[in-house]
Amino acid sequence: MTDFSTSRHRGFTLVELLVVLAILGLLAGLVGPKVLGQLGGAKSKTANVQIKDFEQALELYKLDVGRFPSTDEGLNALVAKPSSATGWNGPYLKRKDLPADPWGRAYLYAAPGQHGEIDIYSYGADGNAGGDGENADIGNWN
Repeated sequence: MTDFSTSRHRGFTLVELLVVLAILGLLAGLVGPKVLGQLGGAKSKTANVQIKDFEQALELYKLDVGRFPSTDEGLNALVAKPSSATGWNGPYLKRKDLPADPWGRAYLYAAPGQHGEIDIYSYGADGNAGGDGENADIGNWN
């Protein structure tokens, strides 16, 4: 039988706990921003993939109708037949509605575009033209 009155129970001291907390704080400070930066990059990559999907669907639309949708008809012409589109054989997207960009806003479309025959783009995280990093414009020209 063990005599508890003579055995020593040792726990963690306050200093040891503070050292461990300081190390965890440093790790979180170093790793946290890198993880959050990768999350932002993933949204930009998602926008690029969706824009490529729109481009492919618009090419199919052009094959059927003979032209790209006008700016007024917009990307909605991929899921709903415009009144002026003879030969429309859509919908051209698997979804029945248009996906929003990763920041929850509608993609922008122009035909003719400033960068090519058509422009499909998002203004990025800030929703304004221009910007750097996550706020940079993402379009089918870049």
